[in-house]
Amino acid sequence: MKIHCTRLILFLLAILGLAFTALAADAPTGNAGYKSSKPTVVDLGPEFSPMAGWQLRLRVLTIEPGGHIGLHSHKDRPSVVYFMQGTDTVTRNDGTSQTFHAGDTTGEPGTTVHWHKNDGKDDVVLVTADIIKADPAK
Repeated sequence: MKIHCTRLILFLLAILGLAFTALAADAPTGNAGYKSSKPTVVDLGPEFSPMAGWQLRLRVLTIEPGGHIGLHSHKDRPSVVYFMQGTDTVTRNDGTSQTFHAGDTTGEPGTTVHWHKNDGKDDVVLVTADIIKADPAK
């Protein structure tokens, strides 16, 4: 009986894994109805020597009704977000989702993989600050 239960559990986990993979595969990879303000950037190395090569970046992002920011990862780019306007549904690569409204905040650690969709009638406007690797070409 123990072997049958173990096999059943492994089978169910495999099915769930395939479902989550399908959900991530269905997510848009590009952006639509999305714009970003010119970023404000601060080099962190002069402030904190261990942070040499890293920058703090602040942007205002706008997603038009029906628009989206495609599936992306925050690996090496943790961020915090303040939602100023609209209804933004954020769907993670595991299929879970959360809807944000004006006044909400969230943190996105380096393990975050998700996408945004504007499900409302107004623009989604959010302010995001993230830590990014400095572009050596600039």
